Amino acid sequence: MDSIIELQREIVARHIRAENEHDWAAVYDTFVQDDRAHYDVVPLGAVFKGIAGVRAFYQSIAAALPDLQIKVLSEYDVPGCSIREVVISGTHQSEFAGVKPLGNAIRIEMAAFYSTLLLGSSFQSESTTIKRALCGRCRPNKNRQGCSRTAEIVR
Repeated sequence: MDSIIELQREIVARHIRAENEHDWAAVYDTFVQDDRAHYDVVPLGAVFKGIAGVRAFYQSIAAALPDLQIKVLSEYDVPGCSIREVVISGTHQSEFAGVKPLGNAIRIEMAAFYSTLLLGSSFQSESTTIKRALCGRCRPNKNRQGCSRTAEIVR
């Protein structure tokens, strides 16, 4: 059992390191290279299926947050699943999840679930965290940018 967990940890560490280095080819290589691969963004109800879907997700996030950084706060592993509590940060520069960029610095605390040898990856957070972070500090309102909140830049 320990060797399985050690292998999972090594793959997840390689995956996150490649994300932080923006080495997208290396990120893709940590996934299985077929239709079993998937990337779920649970708060948005978005599922990117197959390795083509995984690549589409990363192309979108790379454009939206070109300075993306992931900091691991805690690690938990059981056979078949690795969980990382992370902070994702970056500057919102391109539309993501229907939210047009405001150039805001964002910071999102999430739990990342990695299934066996990266068949898939899933991010979970409070349901409005992602869009609220993209929009800046938000007030209830519908604005023209597709965000369910009006952004206020916090200085």
